[in-house]
Amino acid sequence: MSRTVSSWILSSARNSIVLQGKGRLYSICVPNRNKIKWKLLSKTHLYPAGSCILNDPFPLRKAFRHTSTEEEHFSFQLSPSQINDILRAGELSHKTLDLVGKNANSVLRFESNQLASNSPIEDRRSAATCLQTSGMMFGVFDGHAGAACAQAVSERLLHYIAVSLMSRQTLEEIELAVECMKPVLPILQWHKHPNDVEYREITSRYFENLRVYWQHLLDLDTELGFSLEEAMICAFKRLDSDISLEVQAPQENELMRNIALQVAFSGATACVAHVDGVHLHVANTGDCRAILGVQEEDGSWSTLPLTRDHNAFDEFEIRRLKREHPRSEEKTLFVNDRLLGILMPSRAFGDVQLKWSKELQHSVLENSCDVEALNIYQYVPPNYHTPPYLTAEPEVTYHKLRSKDKFLVIASDGLWEMLNNEKVVKLVAGHLTELNVQKPQLAFEKPVNLGYMHSLLLQRKNRGTTSLDQNTATHLIRHAIGSNEYGEVDPEKLAAMLTLPEDLARMYRDDITVTVVYFNSESIENYYGNN
Repeated sequence: MSRTVSSWILSSARNSIVLQGKGRLYSICVPNRNKIKWKLLSKTHLYPAGSCILNDPFPLRKAFRHTSTEEEHFSFQLSPSQINDILRAGELSHKTLDLVGKNANSVLRFESNQLASNSPIEDRRSAATCLQTSGMMFGVFDGHAGAACAQAVSERLLHYIAVSLMSRQTLEEIELAVECMKPVLPILQWHKHPNDVEYREITSRYFENLRVYWQHLLDLDTELGFSLEEAMICAFKRLDSDISLEVQAPQENELMRNIALQVAFSGATACVAHVDGVHLHVANTGDCRAILGVQEEDGSWSTLPLTRDHNAFDEFEIRRLKREHPRSEEKTLFVNDRLLGILMPSRAFGDVQLKWSKELQHSVLENSCDVEALNIYQYVPPNYHTPPYLTAEPEVTYHKLRSKDKFLVIASDGLWEMLNNEKVVKLVAGHLTELNVQKPQLAFEKPVNLGYMHSLLLQRKNRGTTSLDQNTATHLIRHAIGSNEYGEVDPEKLAAMLTLPEDLARMYRDDITVTVVYFNSESIENYYGNN
């Protein structure tokens, strides 16, 4: 990229007071660099200067990113292969077993990827097959004020949902195995990326609290159990409650205590889909989003939204919060399109500073070893009178899959800030067509000679097959950060967005996490044929 373009990006970033993007604040407010009064430390939190955010205990490797904003050290020079290496580093894909008959899986395969803007990335993702019940689950988690809460929720939430769906008999068998110190039946089969991290130091504590939860379910003494919607709501609320209680409980282990503090005082939004045959349930808390790509009989594509963004732009959320708080607080619930002037989403895990009383916050932090060393954010907003202001309770949407429902896209808001629903479906549909057109022919009606093979290779080269992303999530991320005004990927813009220094990258793009789930139309048709 030319020096003129790089100079423009740097100067515009340094000199702008507010960079607007869909009504949201993105940049540091800098009327005078020596007298910064407010700064945006993450997309979702607006904090006073001097406040701190959480350190992530799992720093990830950085690729081709500069930390200096000095122009003489700033370069957008990336080769196409380097760009691909960066974009494809987080790719994950999984194809389900091709079963025959009525038990065929309605999920054909899924593809996922993520790209960091924050360093380290605050987004997380999960995918798993239920082993004690039926179905698969897919989750995307968007952390703020650090990655700690998103990390914990990504490790734990699917287990809570799976346990909520188990029969009483299965729960009793698992509890008996634990009591007798025998191997416990596996609950989930995880589908993970090799670089996915986990809180191994605190896994035992997480399991203990999961056990307390299933003991509670056994104490309910109900044979019918939960519906899937009830199970998802109960799991979300119970995990958020456990996050809150764990940090209040006495801890002898300093590391476990510190992790509990970081998890509770950071936050995360979550969107989880459960697919079982033709039954699709999506539970959403916050501003991640899920949509269906639908192919009509005439071949055209349409979009079916399955979630609502929980924020100040949603009238339902505004009315809900007004119902839950006194009329005297109506004008202070949302300030600058943020909850209490601080948080963009109006539902989230963690964020206990918007759920606890002032007294409880003071008590917990006062008894902590070294809050400053953990960079725990300490700030009680004005007009904080009737907590909790924030909830992790999800909205659950049910949809019965049809053969024309081809794919599901779940993504953090980093994608949706760049691409609207219709554009995402168009890109996925177009990418599917490209992949199908460019598949190599494996069978030939007549003998193949060398000249014919050479012709095929030339056609493939001319179509640019070698640079085509095989992972659809990567294709979406590439377009999200690299598209020009005509909707085409601009190589120079793409290189610029991937090489921005850490102190500028967050001003132009957010962490992006995408999971695309493809449905087996034949399996869905067979379901309706058999029923």
